[in-house]
Amino acid sequence: MYVCSCFGITDKQVKDHAAAGACTPRQIASATKAGTDCGSCVRTIQGILGRGACPRRELLEKGDAAAVLAAAPEPALTPLPELAEVA
Repeated sequence: MYVCSCFGITDKQVKDHAAAGACTPRQIASATKAGTDCGSCVRTIQGILGRGACPRRELLEKGDAAAVLAAAPEPALTPLPELAEVA
């Protein structure tokens, strides 16, 4: 079933990203762009993610930010050359 019709993202893709560690709609959006256009799919994504255990959130609550950063996926986008020079 399509969750995000703007970008053609399915519930299976959302579940796959959740299994890989994405715990929030924002993390799903970073990985897939779902929820970044019209936004109508955000509540559906929230429903798929549910309120289950989130390894990253649990590590943050324990104060282990280093482990969270180590487990963070590589950014999907690379900076534009002109912005990289300014930063």
